[in-house]
Amino acid sequence: MLTKKSLLGLATVGSLAFAAVPAMAQVTAGSQEVHAYVGETFGDDLSDRRINGRTPELDDDVTYGLRYGYNFTDAWGLELSLGQTNSSVTGLPGRDTDLDLTTFDVDAVYHFNPGSRFVPYVLAGIGYASADLDRPLIGTVSGVGPVRVDDDNGFTLNAGVGAKYFITDNVSLRLDARYRYLDKVIDRFDDSLNTFETTFGVGFHF
Repeated sequence: MLTKKSLLGLATVGSLAFAAVPAMAQVTAGSQEVHAYVGETFGDDLSDRRINGRTPELDDDVTYGLRYGYNFTDAWGLELSLGQTNSSVTGLPGRDTDLDLTTFDVDAVYHFNPGSRFVPYVLAGIGYASADLDRPLIGTVSGVGPVRVDDDNGFTLNAGVGAKYFITDNVSLRLDARYRYLDKVIDRFDDSLNTFETTFGVGFHF
Protein backbone atom coordinates (compact mmCIF):
# COMPACT_ATOMS: atom_id res chain seq x y z
CA MET A 1 0.00 0.00 0.00
CA LEU A 2 1.38 3.41 -0.98
CA THR A 3 2.05 5.89 1.81
CA LYS A 4 1.34 9.61 1.56
CA LYS A 5 5.04 10.35 1.05
CA SER A 6 5.28 7.68 -1.65
CA LEU A 7 2.39 9.29 -3.53
CA LEU A 8 4.06 12.70 -3.35
CA GLY A 9 7.30 11.19 -4.61
CA LEU A 10 5.56 9.57 -7.58
CA ALA A 11 3.79 12.82 -8.38
CA THR A 12 7.10 14.71 -8.35
CA VAL A 13 8.84 12.19 -10.61
CA GLY A 14 5.88 12.17 -12.98
CA SER A 15 5.84 15.94 -13.33
CA LEU A 16 9.58 16.13 -13.98
CA ALA A 17 9.23 13.52 -16.71
CA PHE A 18 7.21 15.98 -18.78
CA ALA A 19 10.21 18.34 -18.93
CA ALA A 20 11.42 16.65 -22.14
CA VAL A 21 8.34 17.82 -24.11
CA PRO A 22 8.79 20.93 -26.33
CA ALA A 23 7.37 24.25 -25.13
CA MET A 24 4.02 25.55 -26.41
CA ALA A 25 1.96 27.18 -23.65
CA GLN A 26 2.15 30.32 -21.55
CA VAL A 27 0.70 32.57 -18.87
CA THR A 28 -0.91 35.63 -20.47
CA ALA A 29 -2.55 38.86 -19.32
CA GLY A 30 -6.28 38.38 -18.73
CA SER A 31 -6.07 34.59 -18.43
CA GLN A 32 -7.74 32.65 -15.61
CA GLU A 33 -6.84 29.32 -14.04
CA VAL A 34 -8.34 26.76 -11.66
CA HIS A 35 -6.18 24.22 -9.80
CA ALA A 36 -6.96 21.18 -7.67
CA TYR A 37 -4.13 20.03 -5.40
CA VAL A 38 -3.11 17.47 -2.79
CA GLY A 39 0.01 17.27 -0.66
CA GLU A 40 1.47 17.24 2.82
CA THR A 41 1.36 19.70 5.70
CA PHE A 42 4.28 19.51 8.13
CA GLY A 43 3.06 20.51 11.58
CA ASP A 44 4.47 22.32 14.61
CA ASP A 45 4.02 22.40 18.39
CA LEU A 46 0.43 23.41 19.07
CA SER A 47 1.58 25.35 22.13
CA ASP A 48 4.77 26.10 24.05
CA ARG A 49 2.87 25.18 27.22
CA ARG A 50 2.91 21.62 28.49
CA ILE A 51 -0.40 19.94 29.25
CA ASN A 52 0.01 17.30 31.94
CA GLY A 53 3.76 17.51 31.36
CA ARG A 54 3.61 16.90 27.60
CA THR A 55 3.78 19.28 24.61
CA PRO A 56 0.84 18.90 22.19
CA GLU A 57 1.84 18.85 18.52
CA LEU A 58 0.00 19.33 15.24
CA ASP A 59 0.86 16.17 13.32
CA ASP A 60 2.04 15.97 9.70
CA ASP A 61 -0.86 15.04 7.44
CA VAL A 62 -2.51 15.28 4.02
CA THR A 63 -3.70 18.66 2.75
CA TYR A 64 -5.90 19.31 -0.29
CA GLY A 65 -7.91 22.08 -1.88
CA LEU A 66 -8.74 24.35 -4.80
CA ARG A 67 -7.14 27.50 -6.21
CA TYR A 68 -8.46 30.15 -8.59
CA GLY A 69 -6.11 32.62 -10.26
CA TYR A 70 -6.47 35.70 -12.45
CA ASN A 71 -3.44 37.12 -14.28
CA PHE A 72 -3.48 40.91 -14.60
CA THR A 73 -0.30 40.91 -16.70
CA ASP A 74 1.91 38.22 -18.20
CA ALA A 75 3.88 38.18 -14.94
CA TRP A 76 1.55 39.30 -12.14
CA GLY A 77 -1.52 37.46 -10.92
CA LEU A 78 -3.85 37.17 -7.93
CA GLU A 79 -4.83 33.78 -6.52
CA LEU A 80 -7.58 32.68 -4.12
CA SER A 81 -7.09 29.35 -2.32
CA LEU A 82 -9.33 27.19 -0.15
CA GLY A 83 -7.50 24.39 1.66
CA GLN A 84 -8.34 21.62 4.10
CA THR A 85 -6.02 19.61 6.36
CA ASN A 86 -7.50 16.76 8.40
CA SER A 87 -4.77 16.44 10.99
CA SER A 88 -4.48 15.28 14.58
CA VAL A 89 -3.00 16.54 17.83
CA THR A 90 -0.36 14.21 19.27
CA GLY A 91 1.68 14.32 22.48
CA LEU A 92 -1.42 14.23 24.65
CA PRO A 93 -2.04 12.16 27.76
CA GLY A 94 -4.13 9.23 26.55
CA ARG A 95 -5.26 9.10 22.95
CA ASP A 96 -4.66 11.64 20.17
CA THR A 97 -7.50 13.84 18.95
CA ASP A 98 -8.45 15.07 15.47
CA LEU A 99 -7.95 18.69 14.41
CA ASP A 100 -9.38 19.84 11.07
CA LEU A 101 -7.82 23.02 9.69
CA THR A 102 -9.49 25.08 6.96
CA THR A 103 -7.58 27.94 5.32
CA PHE A 104 -8.60 30.69 2.90
CA ASP A 105 -5.75 32.64 1.27
CA VAL A 106 -5.36 35.62 -1.05
CA ASP A 107 -1.92 35.62 -2.71
CA ALA A 108 -0.02 37.82 -5.12
CA VAL A 109 1.81 35.64 -7.66
CA TYR A 110 4.80 36.63 -9.81
CA HIS A 111 5.59 34.37 -12.79
CA PHE A 112 9.05 34.04 -14.28
CA ASN A 113 9.38 33.21 -17.98
CA PRO A 114 5.59 33.37 -18.52
CA GLY A 115 5.81 32.77 -22.28
CA SER A 116 7.22 29.26 -21.94
CA ARG A 117 5.88 25.83 -21.12
CA PHE A 118 7.79 25.72 -17.79
CA VAL A 119 6.77 28.70 -15.60
CA PRO A 120 8.39 29.12 -12.16
CA TYR A 121 6.76 31.53 -9.72
CA VAL A 122 6.94 33.06 -6.26
CA LEU A 123 3.95 34.08 -4.16
CA ALA A 124 2.99 35.62 -0.83
CA GLY A 125 -0.28 36.46 0.83
CA ILE A 126 -2.59 36.65 3.80
CA GLY A 127 -5.65 34.67 4.80
CA TYR A 128 -7.90 33.24 7.48
CA ALA A 129 -7.57 29.90 9.28
CA SER A 130 -10.33 28.04 11.12
CA ALA A 131 -9.54 25.10 13.43
CA ASP A 132 -11.94 22.41 14.61
CA LEU A 133 -10.82 20.18 17.50
CA ASP A 134 -12.65 16.88 17.88
CA ARG A 135 -12.58 17.33 21.66
CA PRO A 136 -11.15 19.97 24.04
CA LEU A 137 -7.73 19.43 25.59
CA ILE A 138 -8.08 19.24 29.37
CA GLY A 139 -5.21 19.02 31.82
CA THR A 140 -2.80 20.77 34.15
CA VAL A 141 -0.69 23.62 32.77
CA SER A 142 2.24 24.97 34.84
CA GLY A 143 0.76 23.43 37.96
CA VAL A 144 -2.63 25.05 37.39
CA GLY A 145 -5.63 22.97 36.49
CA PRO A 146 -7.74 21.61 35.26
CA VAL A 147 -7.36 23.88 32.20
CA ARG A 148 -9.67 23.52 29.21
CA VAL A 149 -8.18 24.29 25.78
CA ASP A 150 -10.49 24.51 22.75
CA ASP A 151 -10.12 25.41 19.06
CA ASP A 152 -9.95 28.97 17.74
CA ASN A 153 -9.64 30.94 14.50
CA GLY A 154 -7.09 33.51 13.36
CA PHE A 155 -5.23 35.05 10.46
CA THR A 156 -2.56 33.26 8.46
CA LEU A 157 0.37 34.39 6.32
CA ASN A 158 2.06 32.33 3.63
CA ALA A 159 4.94 32.61 1.17
CA GLY A 160 6.30 30.10 -1.27
CA VAL A 161 7.78 29.05 -4.59
CA GLY A 162 6.63 26.67 -7.27
CA ALA A 163 6.34 25.90 -10.95
CA LYS A 164 3.60 25.27 -13.50
CA TYR A 165 4.34 22.94 -16.39
CA PHE A 166 1.96 23.02 -19.35
CA ILE A 167 1.22 19.63 -20.91
CA THR A 168 -1.27 21.26 -23.32
CA ASP A 169 -2.29 24.86 -24.01
CA ASN A 170 -4.98 24.63 -21.33
CA VAL A 171 -3.73 22.04 -18.81
CA SER A 172 -0.76 22.30 -16.47
CA LEU A 173 0.90 20.31 -13.72
CA ARG A 174 1.96 22.26 -10.66
CA LEU A 175 4.43 21.80 -7.82
CA ASP A 176 4.22 24.18 -4.87
CA ALA A 177 6.14 24.57 -1.60
CA ARG A 178 5.28 27.20 0.97
CA TYR A 179 5.80 28.35 4.53
CA ARG A 180 2.68 29.13 6.57
CA TYR A 181 2.34 31.20 9.73
CA LEU A 182 -0.81 30.51 11.77
CA ASP A 183 -1.69 33.20 14.30
CA LYS A 184 -3.58 30.73 16.51
CA VAL A 185 -5.57 27.50 16.35
CA ILE A 186 -6.36 27.14 20.09
CA ASP A 187 -8.13 29.61 22.37
CA ARG A 188 -6.28 29.35 25.67
CA PHE A 189 -2.78 30.60 24.83
CA ASP A 190 -1.31 33.15 22.45
CA ASP A 191 0.83 30.60 20.63
CA SER A 192 1.40 30.85 16.88
CA LEU A 193 2.41 27.96 14.60
CA ASN A 194 4.97 27.70 11.81
CA THR A 195 4.11 25.01 9.27
CA PHE A 196 5.24 24.00 5.79
CA GLU A 197 3.27 22.60 2.85
CA THR A 198 4.30 20.76 -0.30
CA THR A 199 1.61 20.09 -2.90
CA PHE A 200 1.12 18.69 -6.39
CA GLY A 201 -1.80 19.79 -8.55
CA VAL A 202 -3.47 19.92 -11.94
CA GLY A 203 -4.53 23.26 -13.44
CA PHE A 204 -7.00 24.28 -16.14
CA HIS A 205 -6.36 27.58 -17.96
CA PHE A 206 -8.86 29.67 -19.91
